Amino acid sequence: MHMAKGKLILICQSGGEFLTKDDNTLSYEGGEANAVNINHETMFDNLKLKLAEVSNLDQKTISVKYFLPGNRRNLITLRNDKDLKRMIDFHENSVTADIFVDGKVGFDHDAVKVHTSGDGGLKLAETVDHISGDATLVAANNLKNLADTILDSSSPSLTYSASPASSEHDDFEYKPRLSINVNNADQSPADTVKKRRRTASWAIGTHGPTIVAVSDTNNNNNDGNTRRRKKNTPRRSSLSIADDTLSDSDGLPEKLLVTWRDCISGVGQDFSSVKEFREVLQKYAIAHRFAYKLKKNDSNRASGVCVDEGCSWSIHASWVPAAHSFRIKKFNNSHTCGGESWKNAHPARKLLVSVIKDKLRDSPHHKPKEIAKSISRDFGIELKYTQVRRGIEGAREQLQGSYKDSYNSLPCLCEKLVEANPGSLIKLLTDDDKRFQSLFVSFVSCIQSFQNGCRPILFLDSTSLRSKYQESLLTATAVDADDGFFPIAFGIVDAENDASWRWFLDQLKSAMSLSSPLTFVSDMDKGLKEHVDQIFENVHHGYSMYHLIESFKRNLRGPFHGDGRGVLPGKFLAAAHAVRLSAFKKLTEQIKQISPNAYDWLDRIEPEHWTRLSFKGEQYNYIVQNVAEQYIKLMDEIRESTITQKVEAVVHMMSEVMNSRRARSSEWTTTLAPSKAKRVEEEGAKSCGLRVFISSDVLFEVHDDATHVVDIEKRECTCLEWKGSGIPCRHAIAALNCSGRSVYDFCSRYFTVESYRLTYSSSVVNAIVTSSGKDDDDDDDDGDESGEVKVYPPKEQKRKKEEKVKTEDPDKRTVTCSRCKEPGHNKASCKATLGFELNPLIHRHHLAARLSLKTPPPPPSLLPSATTRRVSILIDHAAHLLVGLSFSKNPSNPTIAYLI
Repeated sequence: MHMAKGKLILICQSGGEFLTKDDNTLSYEGGEANAVNINHETMFDNLKLKLAEVSNLDQKTISVKYFLPGNRRNLITLRNDKDLKRMIDFHENSVTADIFVDGKVGFDHDAVKVHTSGDGGLKLAETVDHISGDATLVAANNLKNLADTILDSSSPSLTYSASPASSEHDDFEYKPRLSINVNNADQSPADTVKKRRRTASWAIGTHGPTIVAVSDTNNNNNDGNTRRRKKNTPRRSSLSIADDTLSDSDGLPEKLLVTWRDCISGVGQDFSSVKEFREVLQKYAIAHRFAYKLKKNDSNRASGVCVDEGCSWSIHASWVPAAHSFRIKKFNNSHTCGGESWKNAHPARKLLVSVIKDKLRDSPHHKPKEIAKSISRDFGIELKYTQVRRGIEGAREQLQGSYKDSYNSLPCLCEKLVEANPGSLIKLLTDDDKRFQSLFVSFVSCIQSFQNGCRPILFLDSTSLRSKYQESLLTATAVDADDGFFPIAFGIVDAENDASWRWFLDQLKSAMSLSSPLTFVSDMDKGLKEHVDQIFENVHHGYSMYHLIESFKRNLRGPFHGDGRGVLPGKFLAAAHAVRLSAFKKLTEQIKQISPNAYDWLDRIEPEHWTRLSFKGEQYNYIVQNVAEQYIKLMDEIRESTITQKVEAVVHMMSEVMNSRRARSSEWTTTLAPSKAKRVEEEGAKSCGLRVFISSDVLFEVHDDATHVVDIEKRECTCLEWKGSGIPCRHAIAALNCSGRSVYDFCSRYFTVESYRLTYSSSVVNAIVTSSGKDDDDDDDDGDESGEVKVYPPKEQKRKKEEKVKTEDPDKRTVTCSRCKEPGHNKASCKATLGFELNPLIHRHHLAARLSLKTPPPPPSLLPSATTRRVSILIDHAAHLLVGLSFSKNPSNPTIAYLI
């Protein structure tokens, strides 16, 4: 039996001791056991605290251990979240697992009060004494303890209900949704937990629908201990402890329903307005599960009846001028419809938005289907996808402001960013219709830091802004001394195309003052080389290795030979890093032998834009990470935010990068940045044992597997590894050590801690602008009279269906047809037409049929030269199948003579 949905029931044993059996396996004797339900979201600290509580142990001294499945000899210790998740994975095919808890006796109850991190997927609460009769409502803050219950293995055969936690709710006619039955003391804790499932049902009474528990006593007249569920019980009302995992906010629907059940008390109740009366009535109907309609509905009166024809339920309220209130005048709270009206219930949009808003506040990335399922479970309301989607839009608009209206806040945001960061270049561009077109943001602190502390390399990339208007985020990113990505500038454009990229590069040039050649790196498929060359002078352009490797993988097509497809990306990268032409040719020749198609694709890319051997700019191709990854993750996290919030989030990220790295570098004590210092250490270790011969003060001869000449003045070695890398090779380090010089003095200044600190010496100041939150009707105003700059969102574009790129397993062998020599199929399934097929056993009947229709065979020009002899044989076979025909069997001139 497989563990359901990643959940596991832990049998927590404590107070006993381990005994070793004759076969060296361990057994646990004595103590007590409790059952706990966990899943992959359970945090170890939460589990540890709960285990200490139920076992009455000091949580600071507690230790938790378990056995691997099938191994009772070695105990595994749980120390952190990683260990806990690993244990769950080990028991993925199990329903239960034994854990053993030990520690100092005495639980610190104050720790529970200060532990506010939430349950983290842990379902646990204390058992309570048996209460005879109906249980009253548990206080809101104890609802979780009502639902999550621990059963002890020594418990007698009793039915437990929740004890009252507060007397202030005694007037509620509420029945517990859950009861727990323990059949007998012989059952294991796991068996007990498995049975903890009861279903709530709805009963129609004089006060409307009420919740009642389905008790096991209903089945006492059955033979044995068999329990049956009522067939008419709605499945969505069921509640499972062992199978369901509730979040920390799952108590909220319970609290709402309890509050809504009594929100209408009867005749004489006053409301401030008809609007408030409608809202309260809607909640009351949901809590009591019926649907109504308003026959009279205006500012002075409102009359409602049950939607089920013939039902006696009705309510009437009207405005009382003397009391300045909206008062209930008539109220018949008796339903005769049997609850059938609930099938037609449709909540008001405002109420739906309110409920969804609470859910989004706790988890902003809830999907419509998840919310619809949650509302159905919590309130019993079945909603259409479009209803939920519109409700989500309304809820997000209330939480974050209108996405559409947020464009109007862009001018104000730009102005505040310039005020907070004087000297920065921030430009906002709109079209003739005042629709957003593009935004460019470059802070002066970032530009100065780049020019003072970073290598002259800029990566150009883009990602989606994740909005319904399909804007794109364009970025320019540098690399710091520790090979970390440093944001320089970003732009938002309505569409990514040649024009938007040219505009972005124009603004980038305006923000920078170039004194040395600059190297740009971009995705080859974007075609930015031409734009860069036209806008910037004295620059080099390289293709991003990350995008080249990904494109190389996508374009791999069989057939593959030798080592197969899996080694091709590695050989491609090795060819890019080759420092000698002979090594480059050797690697590309190996690629050609494995896959001629891969070699042809590689041959079409100019090597001066991606190989270390031919590239003239700053070396960059050792960077194989996705530069845009940090932006992609950020946009995914805030995909539902408005455009101003997204701009603020990017600025905040830039500010955090500078602040956090500045603080981190203040603790460094080395000369080089950590990644570069590590590389020097590795090269230094390889230099041990090399023989060095001094030719002059600057020239050295170093003997390795081969003899190399090191020129420390030019910072070159004949191994070619030092040139362009900025880090001395092993031969250079051996020569420097021999001459008593410091290796760090011959490293590139761009790799020093000093350069790193210069890069992050300044700061970016963020500015927060709240959305105006105006109604959509205000968009029609011109806005010029008040002096306010209006910015409208870009026109919505039809989403293009992205072509799904079929990603193939690099280790998968590609089948090649032995007939047509094409990959992807074999000879048996080949459908290719290869001229004239010459299998006499199959095709002589076909030729005979053609001859009987007086259709000549194919001319010799269509026949393969190697098969002309078989043509004669084939015609001879066909001749025996026909009568009254004679043939000329000359294979070079097959003819047909018809007898008259």
